[in-house]
Amino acid sequence: MPDTRVPAYPMKRGCPFDPPPELARIRAEDPVTRVRLWDGSHPWLITGYDDQRAVLRDRRFSADVRRPGYPHVTAASQARRRRSRSFISMDEPEHGRYRRMLTSTFMIKRVEALRPRIQKIVDELIDAMLAGTPPVDLVSAFALPVPSLVICELLGVPYADHDFFQRCSRTVISSRSTPEEAVAAGDELKEYLIRLLGRKADEPADDLLSRLLVEQAGTMTHSQIADMGMLLLIAGHETTANMIALGTLTLLQHPDQLDELREGDPGLVKSAVEELLRYLNIVHSGRRRVAIEDVEIGGRLIKAGEGVIVATDAGNRDENAFSDPDVLDIHRDARHHVAFGYGVHQCLGQPLARVELQVVYSTLYRRVPTLRLAVPLEEVRFKHDMLVYGVHELPVSW
Repeated sequence: MPDTRVPAYPMKRGCPFDPPPELARIRAEDPVTRVRLWDGSHPWLITGYDDQRAVLRDRRFSADVRRPGYPHVTAASQARRRRSRSFISMDEPEHGRYRRMLTSTFMIKRVEALRPRIQKIVDELIDAMLAGTPPVDLVSAFALPVPSLVICELLGVPYADHDFFQRCSRTVISSRSTPEEAVAAGDELKEYLIRLLGRKADEPADDLLSRLLVEQAGTMTHSQIADMGMLLLIAGHETTANMIALGTLTLLQHPDQLDELREGDPGLVKSAVEELLRYLNIVHSGRRRVAIEDVEIGGRLIKAGEGVIVATDAGNRDENAFSDPDVLDIHRDARHHVAFGYGVHQCLGQPLARVELQVVYSTLYRRVPTLRLAVPLEEVRFKHDMLVYGVHELPVSW
């Protein structure tokens, strides 16, 4: 098909809280269709919920970024991921071997044991915020520090270095970074983690990086452990931080539901977390795969070597999976959403993210009942330029 007949991807949003409207049209008219990427390639875009789950659970679709035909998000992402590959960019059995090294850390029971500590972090940050003078930026004062402190304690990374690793993270996940900038930022962060691992090898502590050093001695190099640590560090704070800020902004636009949530019913809080994950979809550039065999999806033949993009933001708004999908309803049972992916590659850290969001959503609005946006909504800068969607700043008052 000529380029003029193939829509460019990603597409522009209309409402900042909704996926691009073009995705809904494609899902209704041609749910498995070609799109055009930055490099001129034409991978398949999967927009229907059932088709997405079919792709994500099918091992004939590879997550290996080194395979020809893999649809990279940007030139910078392509350069960085080819230079430093984490286990989420591997297939079985390699993926499973590395993932099992981390499974016990992120088990629901283990993560639930962290709830009191997460509660303490949240309360202390709210105390500090309330001791200041409004307005404040909720992102820098609260949304970013909460998951950063948690993942730092879990990994054994000094939180005192947060300005450094957050700067590197921003460069790595920015769609505006050049390949040289993204690679340099990734290398800088990896070298930092390798130096940290060297110190931990001499003096192991009670943290995940120390445990990996001990348990995988002789089987994993410091470089391989650093790759794993870099993934967990970046994903462990960027994703949850954006959900905290964007979720708060969304609830401020739905004051009736925010009032209900403020009452703190644990069941409603859990339901609200799942609904906001479904509704907001901070992963807005899709989950990427490449076919390693010919596979039929949604009546279309996807041939070996062809790229596939699973647009989970479109899947989470599929009316065949969710009634009134464009309506935020914190009473909805949305647990079957695909915000964390699906299949063997679904997000390893989802139990931790859920607990962090539950603590935040049950605490912030109760303790700051008059929380409000300090600027017009039109002045809020949304992260159209980042691989993880959210807001750059969120000025609030009370």
